[in-house]
Amino acid sequence: MSPAVSVVIVSYQTRDLILRALATLRTASPSGSYEVIVVDNASTDGSADAVTEEFPEARVVRLARNVGFGRAVNVGAARARGTWILLLNPDTEPVGDVIGEFVAYAHAHPEHRVYTGRTLHADHTDDGRSAFALPSLWGYVCFATGLSTVFRRSRLFNPEELPGLDRSVPAPVPAASGCLLLLQRSLFAELGGFLPDYFMYSEDIDLCHRATLLGASPVLVPGARVVHVGGASSTGVGKRVMLLRGKATYLRLRWPRRRAAAGRALLATGVAVRAAGARLTGRAGYWREVWAERRTWLAGWPAGAELPAVEVVEPRASAN
Repeated sequence: MSPAVSVVIVSYQTRDLILRALATLRTASPSGSYEVIVVDNASTDGSADAVTEEFPEARVVRLARNVGFGRAVNVGAARARGTWILLLNPDTEPVGDVIGEFVAYAHAHPEHRVYTGRTLHADHTDDGRSAFALPSLWGYVCFATGLSTVFRRSRLFNPEELPGLDRSVPAPVPAASGCLLLLQRSLFAELGGFLPDYFMYSEDIDLCHRATLLGASPVLVPGARVVHVGGASSTGVGKRVMLLRGKATYLRLRWPRRRAAAGRALLATGVAVRAAGARLTGRAGYWREVWAERRTWLAGWPAGAELPAVEVVEPRASAN
């Protein structure tokens, strides 16, 4: 009998985090209701071996090289058997039966087809990173002028982060984070999965945009919650460069040429303003390094490369 949900987790150098995530998921959700597929992006920290040893019920897919998030999800989804695919980050810890919450809401409201939940800080307050608006010229103007930073809680000046959204009740959202995302497997297949043009970041926004064109209506399910251990709190230069590369790729693929050029110019202006501020104040110096990498991120991600051969470790038990 096929499981209701296929949980797909992409791992890269996250041995301890993914073990904790899987242990919490095993405790929180009834066995038999889901399967776990872990796609390991050529980690060198023993992640794949550790998952295979401690969670023999999981299907582990080992990639020969790191292909990024969306491409790795596609590999895992191709092996899914569930009616639903649940994307879950390895740096998350489910709060309660997140699978049950999602499935109950999806069964009651099947018209949405795409569902996200709430990602929380360690103190269980919302981190505001599970749902976003689609990119807009106004949003980039606010970023370029610094308004989105100065007035971060303003719906007008920080539209991308949806600061006015009441996340304690179900609500439609324009786009959902791949950190915690449930969607119909049939819809994922109809979309062709994530576009291989993205290595990491903005592929989830692109997916939601394309799903909406097919009639889906992404929605926030407040009862589906995870503590997000890492990710959003990072201020690393590498992460910011990847975020900007994802944004530039989205502009290239989704906006008309002139509008996309304006969007990239506004992104560059926003980074330049922050780099200048860092120089003057001596704070947030990472923006100066991000500015130095502008040629890289303004170009976006290159076209997706051919996927490497994979090694699949089949489950040794049927606990789930």
